Amino acid sequence: MEKVIPEGSTVVGHYTPGILVEGGKILFISGQIPNDANADIKIQTKQALEKIEKILQAAGATKENVVKVTVFLTDISQFSDMNQTYAEFFGDHKPARAAIQVAALPKGVNIEIEAIAVLPS
Repeated sequence: MEKVIPEGSTVVGHYTPGILVEGGKILFISGQIPNDANADIKIQTKQALEKIEKILQAAGATKENVVKVTVFLTDISQFSDMNQTYAEFFGDHKPARAAIQVAALPKGVNIEIEAIAVLPS
């Protein structure tokens, strides 16, 4: 296993942003939350996805390497707005995805996103 921590990132809990396994072929990205809990869901989604992108880059991957995403929302009625920003981020690439409503998330945010990527040979 190899830890992936983007330069300049700060980890405030007992976790690693990304873990490479299988000889550096599979990247598990921990749930990423936005910086601004007071922003609307579109901005919060963008901020979480940008953190994922930095972890991907630190591992030598891109968003096109993402094969599975899990989105946790505190209010599933915000799915449409989240999905719009998510679609803009991924473009034509459409990884498998689940979206789940949860009771609460850390630091009062409305979204947390985790991902799995398969890196190029």
